Amino acid sequence: MKFLSEFRDPALIRSLLLEVNSKVTRAWKIMEVCGGQTHSIIKSGIDKLLDPRIELLHGPGCPVCVTPLQDIEVAFKLAQSKEIIFCSYGDMLRVPGKSENLLMLKSKGAKVELVYSPLDALTLAQNHPNQEVVFWSVGFETTAPATALAVLRARERGLNNFSVLVSHVQVPPAMELLVADPASQISAFLAAGHVCTITGDVEYRAFVEKHKIPVVITGFEPTDILQGILSAVECLESSKPQMINQYTRVAHSGGNKFAQVAVGSVFEVSHQYWRGIGMISDSGLKLRKDFSDFCAQKKFAHFENKNTKEACSELCQSGLLMQGKIKPPQCPEFGKTCTPESPLGAPMVSTEGACSAYFQNRRLIQEEVLNYV
Repeated sequence: MKFLSEFRDPALIRSLLLEVNSKVTRAWKIMEVCGGQTHSIIKSGIDKLLDPRIELLHGPGCPVCVTPLQDIEVAFKLAQSKEIIFCSYGDMLRVPGKSENLLMLKSKGAKVELVYSPLDALTLAQNHPNQEVVFWSVGFETTAPATALAVLRARERGLNNFSVLVSHVQVPPAMELLVADPASQISAFLAAGHVCTITGDVEYRAFVEKHKIPVVITGFEPTDILQGILSAVECLESSKPQMINQYTRVAHSGGNKFAQVAVGSVFEVSHQYWRGIGMISDSGLKLRKDFSDFCAQKKFAHFENKNTKEACSELCQSGLLMQGKIKPPQCPEFGKTCTPESPLGAPMVSTEGACSAYFQNRRLIQEEVLNYV
């Protein structure tokens, strides 16, 4: 295992940049799927140092950003119930609903708890047997195993006061939707290495075979991303699309079998609505019937409002952003009416949101980038 400093070594970064730029002969548009990679790219300035013919597009890899407003409004109703202790990750507490967020509800007396793991919520349920504890499970394939484990342990311990509001999504179906768009200009994808530590690379191999578009699995450090870009450019320039794993120190072809079994035993694939994008077939997870007693959507069905409109603000252009059709500075509200203190949408709130990445790193000026709309 290499030390972290090796993945941020300036000499190696310069060497990789020179190698990438020396091999480019035409324009390519490469989409990084994960919001963590977006933050690393913007913070390190990789996108500014690449040959101008390489453009990095920011994809829908922020689970907080794509959680539909309907789920958010159900979460708010659950959190306002006196009988419920409502738990979730920090980013979800700041995501705006129609008029407020969970932190605002907490300040008004709602029992809202920030947790770092669904197992923390499970402990709350064990310590408060007379209260219902709901964990809002959000995330891609990386967080689903922990949720599955919490549900399995809840059943083992007979914790009938524990349930989960499921908003899990999966990456490959979103990639399928993006390339199916007739206006798509995506040349290659950088896939998130942490997802592949769970799932393996089988779906990405099938994706490359089907669409003839390179997919490179990468990590999150500058050198990881540059090595991924280099591999993508080499595939594109040689007209030989491949699935390449540049994150072999962590991600392996078969993935994590234990995690896969846990997820498969608790969840089944479902259609899922992505905020700002729309319905994507087979892109979500829902609890299997055997675990329906732990499903907050069913347990508290009277809180659900199927008439909730998808968009919070007509000014927010997060849908176009997460499809790689615009970048944050192209949104007229970015850095003006939309800031981390008063966000119009989740991409300005989430630690994986592209708007947050640009704002934190002072990319506030309109950039000369193409409008793909």
